[in-house]
Amino acid sequence: MIRIFYGTIFIFFIVFLTSSCKKKAFDDYFARPDSLAQPIYQQLQAKGRFTNILACIDKAGFKTTLGTAGFWTFFAPNDDAFKAYFQATGISGVAAMDSVTAASIVSFCLVQNSYRKDQLVQFQTSKGPTPNDSYRRKTAYYDFTYKDPSHSGVVVANNRNGNYVVNDNNNKYIPYFIDGYFNVQGLTATDYTSFFPGSTYTGFNVAGARVINADIPAENGIIHEIDKVITPIPNIEQYITNNPQYSEFRKLLDMVAIYSYNATLTRRYNILTGKSDSVFIKSYPTSLAFAPNNESYLNLTQTDAQELAWTIAIPTNTALLAWEKEILVNLGSFKNAPSSVLIDLINSFMWNTTVWPKDILTTKNFQVQSSSFASGDITDRQVLSNGNFYGTKLAHQANVFRSVYGKVYLDPKYSLMNRIFYESDLKISTSNPAFKYTVFMMSDAEVKNLGYNYDNDRIQWSYLDPATPTATPTLSLNQDRLTRIASISVVNTPNGEFDNLSGTGVGETFNGEYVKFINNKVYGSGNVVDGTSVSIDSSKLAYNGKVYYTKGLLHFAENSETMAKSIKRLGTSTDPATLARFSYFYQYLIGSASLYNVTVDGSGVVTSENIIGVPVGTFYTVFIPTNAAITQAVKDGLLPGNKTTGAPNFTNSTQTTAEQQAVANFILYHILNKNTVAQDGKKSGVYGTLLNDVSGNTKTVTVFYSNPADPNTMEVRDARYVSGQGSTVTLAGSNNLANRTLIHSINKVLNFN
Repeated sequence: MIRIFYGTIFIFFIVFLTSSCKKKAFDDYFARPDSLAQPIYQQLQAKGRFTNILACIDKAGFKTTLGTAGFWTFFAPNDDAFKAYFQATGISGVAAMDSVTAASIVSFCLVQNSYRKDQLVQFQTSKGPTPNDSYRRKTAYYDFTYKDPSHSGVVVANNRNGNYVVNDNNNKYIPYFIDGYFNVQGLTATDYTSFFPGSTYTGFNVAGARVINADIPAENGIIHEIDKVITPIPNIEQYITNNPQYSEFRKLLDMVAIYSYNATLTRRYNILTGKSDSVFIKSYPTSLAFAPNNESYLNLTQTDAQELAWTIAIPTNTALLAWEKEILVNLGSFKNAPSSVLIDLINSFMWNTTVWPKDILTTKNFQVQSSSFASGDITDRQVLSNGNFYGTKLAHQANVFRSVYGKVYLDPKYSLMNRIFYESDLKISTSNPAFKYTVFMMSDAEVKNLGYNYDNDRIQWSYLDPATPTATPTLSLNQDRLTRIASISVVNTPNGEFDNLSGTGVGETFNGEYVKFINNKVYGSGNVVDGTSVSIDSSKLAYNGKVYYTKGLLHFAENSETMAKSIKRLGTSTDPATLARFSYFYQYLIGSASLYNVTVDGSGVVTSENIIGVPVGTFYTVFIPTNAAITQAVKDGLLPGNKTTGAPNFTNSTQTTAEQQAVANFILYHILNKNTVAQDGKKSGVYGTLLNDVSGNTKTVTVFYSNPADPNTMEVRDARYVSGQGSTVTLAGSNNLANRTLIHSINKVLNFN
């Protein structure tokens, strides 16, 4: 037994000895290496020049966080930085600082994850980092609740555009400026010093501070030593709120701000504070370019705020009020204006991307417009926690307000016209400063006189025939007709061709039709048909043209007004000069059995009159030779008639088959197919006619100006043109309006053979 006992003791001793050796080997293997850097807190202690930030860490309760595990980047201000900070703020030292201030300094300089200098410029994506594409990182700092001057409750800032994500604290971002990013973006030290005029760009700056020692390793992250204390940077909304010179813009934001009670945040707030206040999320409508209190950018990829932020250019109160006065001259106030006016005004100052000083005048804003102010108008530049800020002494003028469209948009007397513009391409085009227009205003009263109105209850246009005012309006989509009506009131005038209406002139409208003016009276094709005109009451200049306030409305000829009827109107005029220009052509037309078609009712009344093969609704140009020119063509044997006297033979039944074909070819060759060409010096070149040769190929004519500045030099040349023998267009008898058609008088018959 004794042997067994001692044997057992010996075995236990051997096992114990062996186990102790193994544990020592294990501990030695996994022990902390002597070369491993200490955690951030201990590293700062060891350096000996960070006593103040260490005191802040202690007071803020971050010692455990930075002294043990984790994965952080810490921008650590040294003691010299704090010395300057205390002098600037009047604080005697960290001991006199409250814990909230200490925590804000620590947490705003504390970035989630560990980044060396070369890693900070890498934009993190799901596909891997993109080099030199980042200038911001999310910090540990965030504002939870705050008191908003425009709301009585406790407020939490929105962390998305249009909605709120409960698990996102809307952490602020800290900006840094590193050579790699600057080089790729084409930035220089001037871009940096524009925002931080008291600082020097060194190639690695954090906000207004210089990094004087980068990439200090720690067990739980990286330390970058900086020479300035950085406190949390305000976001755009906070900066505007805290600067009285932008209070008028703050009022605009207040008009569109939305406060929504949130039960989850209310419970959280009540538990944390012991208070019973309700918590409201402050958001902005999704129609705004961005929410100025949103720190998270779009957050589409979780990291997009590393490379992008908002930009805003806000005018001072004086500049903004002056611009508002112009915008509201007819509306009185934003309360009387369509809600879109206020949204458009705010959006006009916004960019949903980062814009640096070198690009602020050229980068297109949210409304796809470059700045209308100059570099010298910028008086305030700030890099804020959620974007770049520019304060200006001159308000940017949005195209939707300063353009000819703005005269429609900002006047309640033209609300129906504005709706038509908005529902078509007219708004975008007429607010584009690259194109010049003349607009004839269409008042609500004039539109209603045509029988049109808008039913707000049914969100639909209605029509009531003016001839039957007691009937029930019909609800229908009259968009095509309304757009056409509005389009002929918008004239392309790149050189101010309609700035003076005292003489005569013609202009192409937005939809390719034409209107003309004669001695301050304006006509559309419909006005010509019904014998009306539009007179001018007054006018106003806009950035991209001129608008006329009128009596009457420009309108188009209906499809019942065929080309044949328009030629008839000219060819049977009571005016001798007009007859001398058009009557022979009309007589040949109605005598052509192969082209002319007329329908007569039982009473002998003509119910329809048209040219066969010439459908209505297509664009045409008709060149009609004068009676004298046709007489000469008869003498030359081109057209049927007496070659000696030149008297035409219009009667189809007495013409030979060849002569009948000649008449048909003559008419078709003098009509341009699918093109309207005015005698205004703007269009020239080769155009196809309605006549085909024996092979089915379109026969063409050439429109030419010897001097485009002089419409009287317009010529039409046939395929057999001989120098000096083109047909001259007679201005006095030309530019006659018809249904999507122009009719001109020429002094020579084109050779159609």
